Amino acid sequence: VTSNVVMSDAGVERFREDKYALALARIETHYFVNHGFMDDPDQIFRDLDRIRTTPAVIVQGRYDLVCPMTTAWELHRAWPEAEFRIVPDAGHSAFESGTVHELISATDRFAE
Repeated sequence: VTSNVVMSDAGVERFREDKYALALARIETHYFVNHGFMDDPDQIFRDLDRIRTTPAVIVQGRYDLVCPMTTAWELHRAWPEAEFRIVPDAGHSAFESGTVHELISATDRFAE
């Protein structure tokens, strides 16, 4: 629930379902136990030159509690070639309207 700034009643109810909550907990635990499947915490920064010329957009929810704003800002400072978009009314979820808009806009630009 903390991934969204605004949660619908249906979304809240979904998190009350044991099967849904357990499935989400398993997925998140799998990533945390495996350190996000990275060799070390600085892997993205260390290997940035491998993707530096790849067109990219960093989309960051202003109220993201999972990946704080400071991490996105540090990535953008290290990778100024990437466009940096802050969604003022979003958290971590890719399904909030402002984030959906930014992701679709970026995808459409890359398709051109």
